Amino acid sequence: MQRGLARFSLAGRRALVTGASRGIGQALALGLAEAGAAVAVAARSREGLADTLALFGEAGHAALPVAMDVAVAADCARGVAEAAAGLGGLDILVNNAGVEEVRPSLEVDEVLWDRILDTNLKGAFFCAQAAARTMTGAGHGGAILNLCSLTSEVGVPTAVPYGSSKSGLLGMTRALSAEWASLDIRVNALAPGYFRTALTDVFYADEAWQTAMLGKIPLGRFGRLDDLVGAAIYLCSGAAGYVTGQCLGIDGGTLASI
Repeated sequence: MQRGLARFSLAGRRALVTGASRGIGQALALGLAEAGAAVAVAARSREGLADTLALFGEAGHAALPVAMDVAVAADCARGVAEAAAGLGGLDILVNNAGVEEVRPSLEVDEVLWDRILDTNLKGAFFCAQAAARTMTGAGHGGAILNLCSLTSEVGVPTAVPYGSSKSGLLGMTRALSAEWASLDIRVNALAPGYFRTALTDVFYADEAWQTAMLGKIPLGRFGRLDDLVGAAIYLCSGAAGYVTGQCLGIDGGTLASI
């Protein structure tokens, strides 16, 4: 049994992070590597991973690049298999890939709905399914971490497809945790609050919006990417060996204060 801070080590673990070309996925991938994991980073193209690979190199880590489109179920299976083959197995999956587009609900069409739901929800499920098959096929369990959102719990105008996908992801997290506990696969989630990334820049361009949102955050600031890393390491580590089916809000107290 591990003791002390060794409980939080990911040494010997092999992890795949989707949507790792920038933002939250990039930060989580680097954080897992810093905790000792061997990491595969995935995006729609290997070219899109250039910045992430450069950051890994600067930090003295290596990363395995994997090109995969999570909106396509067959590509999820292929990408997970490629990562497992390159790493010599798979112990951790971080389902981070996601897309968003702000649009009034009366103007949402099927193309937008399918693009967001296929990436954020369908993709997360089929990546998790492929990872679970790999983990059980190798005779061991593992940890799956999904990236939910404040919109998993509250309604946000003009973000209905996104909120629907993230609410579904929370339900999926809970259902898979119950079903896969017998396989020794833990399934948890993080729910970031207000973090500025390329995905959310459209909101932060509005100074009035920033002022209004800051007024809703008890800690009085927007999230920094580093704020997510420790929680991710914990939920993927042996320190959380009895934790499954949970969604940890990283939101500066926003949900607690509503």
